[in-house]
Amino acid sequence: MLKKSNLLVVKKLNLSISGISILNNISFKLKKNEILGFVGESGSGKSITAFSIINLFNSKKIKKSGHVFFNGKRIDSLKNKDFEKIRGSEISIIFQEPMNSLNPSMKCGRQVLEIILKHTVLTNLKAKKRVLDLFKMVKLNSPETVYNKYPHELSGGQQQRIMIGIAIACNPKILIADEPTTSLDGIVKKEIIDLLKGIQKQTQMGIIFVSHDLSLVSKIANNIIILKRGSIVEFGDSKQIFKSTKNKYTRMLLNARPPKKGRPKRLPSSDNDLEKHPLISKKERAEKHKKIYKSDPILKVKNLHFAYEKKMILNNIHFNIYKGETLGLIGESGSGKSTIAKSILNLNNFQKGKILFNNINIKKYNKKDFRKNIQLIFQDPFSSLNPQSSVGFSIMEPMIAHKLYKNKDARVSKVYQLLENVGLKKNDFLKYPSQFSGGQRQRIVIARALALSPKIIICDESVSALDVSVQAQVLNLLNSLKEKFSFTFLFISHDLSVIRYMSDRVIVLNNGTIEENGETDKVFNSPIMPYTKQLLSASNY
Repeated sequence: MLKKSNLLVVKKLNLSISGISILNNISFKLKKNEILGFVGESGSGKSITAFSIINLFNSKKIKKSGHVFFNGKRIDSLKNKDFEKIRGSEISIIFQEPMNSLNPSMKCGRQVLEIILKHTVLTNLKAKKRVLDLFKMVKLNSPETVYNKYPHELSGGQQQRIMIGIAIACNPKILIADEPTTSLDGIVKKEIIDLLKGIQKQTQMGIIFVSHDLSLVSKIANNIIILKRGSIVEFGDSKQIFKSTKNKYTRMLLNARPPKKGRPKRLPSSDNDLEKHPLISKKERAEKHKKIYKSDPILKVKNLHFAYEKKMILNNIHFNIYKGETLGLIGESGSGKSTIAKSILNLNNFQKGKILFNNINIKKYNKKDFRKNIQLIFQDPFSSLNPQSSVGFSIMEPMIAHKLYKNKDARVSKVYQLLENVGLKKNDFLKYPSQFSGGQRQRIVIARALALSPKIIICDESVSALDVSVQAQVLNLLNSLKEKFSFTFLFISHDLSVIRYMSDRVIVLNNGTIEENGETDKVFNSPIMPYTKQLLSASNY
């Protein structure tokens, strides 16, 4: 007998694709007015479990068993046309990337209107009023204006609010939120979390919140399910799990995140690596900084201005980068972080100011020679690598372009050395990017950036798309390479815990202007500007 308080009951759900087991014996319940968190790394089965509930898979290669009950009625055996009556109206979903989910050729208001007209008997006029009311509910300013805008005309946070509006348009009883804040910066992420909690309180719907970030889920969920390789390894009260879990895998998920206090010399990156690593002492850090800052800066940015279509993107930017330091750059989306990186790489024509590398204006360098000295590691390693080129050739290509090393054998030997430096093997040389995990691909991109022995490496959100354990591995790798080769890093991120862990100094950027610039601990512990305080508060500092 199913309890009436249970909105959703999943019993012994198993799923395989082409004979490969993906989900193993998944059972759980979701009550009315409950937020249930699904946490795990890529491939753990959290999203597939959520998608299985609403039967989003339609392939003969997929075999599924087990039972799903919604409001006391079994729904796993429903035909697709019957499921369509439930999807969107009774059980709704918010996907991770709003720009991929919204129709780019349709105005935002029309996209929400379509859902209402499909699932209700409202007239066009009443449906439009409902859309405008929804836009107010999800805290979109100027609902009438937003109604007539296309998705690309809105920010990432606004796009996600549109997605939430679509999801709650028909007053569903269950909302599945699949990584809804992963691509958002700290302040917007907090706003979306607060919005979902507010809507849930107002409507009493049940929410399944899917994320790889355990600390984030613990702030929103009543209960948490931890998934690993398609199986539930832990279930319980979110506060209890966060404070006193006994499970090794859950502890790793918690400990792999850079801590808010202290800096371990290494971050744990697997459930076999759980002992506490020694912390970097204040004395060690002070001695390191004394050594770094006694020399002249390797890069100077002076009075930098950049405008695009009459809009000021960067305004009077001044800062220095010193040899051997990691300078962190933080700010919301659109603050100008990546524009600064492009300016340093001489990839845009800034209208005013100058950038000096080794006291020479970068505009005076031969572009090809200059770019040997400064390399970039992008956010998405899969997009950064040519899928049709072997890993070895991708790493070797910059050497060929710059005519480095005397022959092919010497270049191949260098690639082998680089692969070993980043924790890969010689026999990975002939493999292709598709044969590697996300973390391994990022190691390949790092090896390629090192191929020219650059003086400065710019990391532009280079760990933000990675799971926490893989992120820890990459951060450990970057720190060990910095220690070994005395690299200089400009580290761009919206993840404040990563910036605090990695950076010697930090710059806070807001609407193209520097708000604060100083030693990392000083900025984090004693912020001066209101914007910095807001940014830190949004990330619970």
